[in-house]
Amino acid sequence: MVSHVTTPAAELLETLPKWVTLVRAPNPGPMTLDGTNTWLLRAPDGAAIVVDPGPLDEGHLRAVAAHAPVAAIVLTHGHQDHTEGVPRLAELTGAPVYRPPVRDGLDIAGVVVEPLSTPGHTKDSVCFVVRYRGQEIVLTGDTILGRGTTVVAWPDGDLGDYLASLARLAALDGRPALPGHGPALHDTGVAARFYRTHREARLEQVRAALAAGATDAPEIVARVYADVDRGLWPAAELSVRAQLDFLRRESHPPIRGLDAT
Repeated sequence: MVSHVTTPAAELLETLPKWVTLVRAPNPGPMTLDGTNTWLLRAPDGAAIVVDPGPLDEGHLRAVAAHAPVAAIVLTHGHQDHTEGVPRLAELTGAPVYRPPVRDGLDIAGVVVEPLSTPGHTKDSVCFVVRYRGQEIVLTGDTILGRGTTVVAWPDGDLGDYLASLARLAALDGRPALPGHGPALHDTGVAARFYRTHREARLEQVRAALAAGATDAPEIVARVYADVDRGLWPAAELSVRAQLDFLRRESHPPIRGLDAT
């Protein structure tokens, strides 16, 4: 789920590793960018690991299943644009489904997938650090996107958790980020720090709106996102509510009029 920001969060990755394949779902839109990215990880002599099957689109799921055999299906989080196609893909491939959070990693023919808990966009959001023959990538789901910035989907999403998750990802310098939407990025750490800076700037805008007399989330959205397509305001309001909840919890004493509801 993307905000109105349209620039890449980091330099784009020019070439995917040879053991990584992208099959993009045909569900483009304001919240999904070019569509949901379904990633396939596969050693030359092994079965594929599918990350985020995407929507229930028969053509897309058959395109993914054509990369059989599939050893496992893993999910970055539970939003429908990533998970709706899971039952059908499992039926097509016979592969088991590992739902977030994945407690144990996977090792399929030397492709090692290790989960990294990254709540914030949603409570169940997980990234995956993947290693194969000295190469390392990070599958970021909707925690980091290839273009724009993600929505903190309040009340399931939490800004404090999200900032902590970005701090974890900021330590992964030099590792490409393969997001749930948009193009792959050259450096996860750079992207995470860009996101952190963006969130801090948004918090300052919300503080300024409150100081100017705004009293609730819709009014803050109207002030802070005045230059944004109104079709994106409902998503923006989720992030604003998450920001208000974050500010309410950090305020001692509480800020007058500050209410996340």
